[in-house]
Amino acid sequence: MADATYYVALPFVFSDEGLAASEATECLSANAAVMRAEALSRKPGHAGAIAFSRTGDPSSGDFRHAKLIRKCGEVPDDLSAL
Repeated sequence: MADATYYVALPFVFSDEGLAASEATECLSANAAVMRAEALSRKPGHAGAIAFSRTGDPSSGDFRHAKLIRKCGEVPDDLSAL
């Protein structure tokens, strides 16, 4: 199967340990992910959000590393777990 690219907006909330990822939202495009991340970063209780993409083969589950598109607000410095 051909590679597919997914665009995601991921908010971060304040937790006892600092910042924690909240529920991700899949978006139709990079621009939509950026707009959603910007909106999520302003939502009460959210520290910030990121927009990122991942490309890979959905049938095998083999995906390359995520590519950060934009950071909005306060987000962790280490995003290597994406």
